[in-house]
Amino acid sequence: MGIVKIDDDLHEEARRASTVMCRSINAQAEFWMKIGMMAEANPTLSFNDIVKMQLATAHVRVAEVAFA
Repeated sequence: MGIVKIDDDLHEEARRASTVMCRSINAQAEFWMKIGMMAEANPTLSFNDIVKMQLATAHVRVAEVAFA
């Protein structure tokens, strides 16, 4: 584990986002880094595709919503 220096404004954005997403600031930053790394490695995938793949990898069953 290491220390990462980030801009104060970015830290504030992570703090705000972490509140909305019910994560710690560190967990929010880690989530953004992980998704960003995966997006760079898979530029044709959308954010939703990446999250869906991660949920499937973790064997999380997500109910599909049917719209009428």
